[in-house]
Amino acid sequence: MAQRAGNADLPLHGGRVPKWLGDRMTRLGTVITEAIVQHYGRDEFLRRLAHPFWFQSFGAVMGMDWHSSGITTSVIGALKRGLTPLSGELGIHICGGRGQHSRKTPGELVLIGDHVGFDGSALAEASRLVAKVDSAAVQDGFDLYLHGFIVTDDAKWVVVQQGMNGDRRQARRYHWLSEGLTSFIDSPHAAIEGRDQGEIINLADRRAAASRAGQLDLLNSLGPDRLIGEVASIESRGAATTMAAQPLLPHLIMPTHHDVRATDVNLRRLHGNFAAAADRGPKDFEELLLVPGVGARTVKALALVAEVVHGAPCRFADPARFSLAHGGKDRHPFPVPLKVYDETINVMKSAVRNGRLGRDEELSALKRLDDQSRRLERYATGPDLKEIVAGEFKDSAQFGGRSVFGWEPNREEDGKAEVAPVPNGRARR
Repeated sequence: MAQRAGNADLPLHGGRVPKWLGDRMTRLGTVITEAIVQHYGRDEFLRRLAHPFWFQSFGAVMGMDWHSSGITTSVIGALKRGLTPLSGELGIHICGGRGQHSRKTPGELVLIGDHVGFDGSALAEASRLVAKVDSAAVQDGFDLYLHGFIVTDDAKWVVVQQGMNGDRRQARRYHWLSEGLTSFIDSPHAAIEGRDQGEIINLADRRAAASRAGQLDLLNSLGPDRLIGEVASIESRGAATTMAAQPLLPHLIMPTHHDVRATDVNLRRLHGNFAAAADRGPKDFEELLLVPGVGARTVKALALVAEVVHGAPCRFADPARFSLAHGGKDRHPFPVPLKVYDETINVMKSAVRNGRLGRDEELSALKRLDDQSRRLERYATGPDLKEIVAGEFKDSAQFGGRSVFGWEPNREEDGKAEVAPVPNGRARR
């Protein structure tokens, strides 16, 4: 039976993903998906999308704002652009999206069902029910504005949808997984992300079965007009009903601060990633390291990408760590190193392409990189986060550093690597 896996705060952020990053997110998200499907199958890919911690880390490794609600929109968009041309090969279809695109989901499911042979109308109804439960049955103060429905050729699916609370400047992301789902109204969520907003009305919880039945009895016996009058009478007397506190769930609290701090990162694991890159890189990537532009910095990024492909769910409690692979579009933790990003994509594409042909040496090398990270993190040491970020700023121009503020200029190596954001947020051209 699918159950909630946790919740988290997601601060709302404005702005748009620039094309130069969006295109790369599409390419990297696609090859990561292909690698997961090759290694573990489509069902495992759906399970990962249904895990809120992994989903946030997936967006962070692609250079999106590591903590914000924008990861949801950008990841769903990148997957839809990248996987749609490969739907015939992978058997994975991305429907819906933000705003008006979400309302097209039922029609998309019907068309895909007609093409591949599943009951698209039934899945369209499932899409409507999922949206209805999270918008009406779970009254937590968040208005839905995004609905992504990912379905495979064998009609297995995951839904990722998100609501916002403008007054609180927060978002909540909801994850659904068809695997093990037996009812839409008895604790169906695979996971819910969002801060505990106090007592909420959750009629989709199995413990609310008596309440659902009682409400139907009241409606049938009193009628809607008289029922509204009774409610008004109770409110006028100042009466209050109490609900038993729901058990606390593990939750990921995404902070409002945009900069990545030491408290946001499991440094032991980060040092393991980097130590594995230094140890395995010369052994497993010898030929790649001879290619200009592919060096130790790219292998560090690959160590984090390899963990997104192979890592267990427990390893994604610190999504901020994965932003150390390719930075962030707003220069947090540092500008996106485009040369490194492009080389990461090239290495992953080559590994997936050769794996498709039965030559899995490169994919195996990535797996060994991830295995070595876990072995070395027990005793690996390294610089603190401030030093790592300072070094990235110092070398940013060399690695093709870019953000929404423009290209990073060359800097003197004079210890002033940590540079303040561009004044007034004006973009450099």
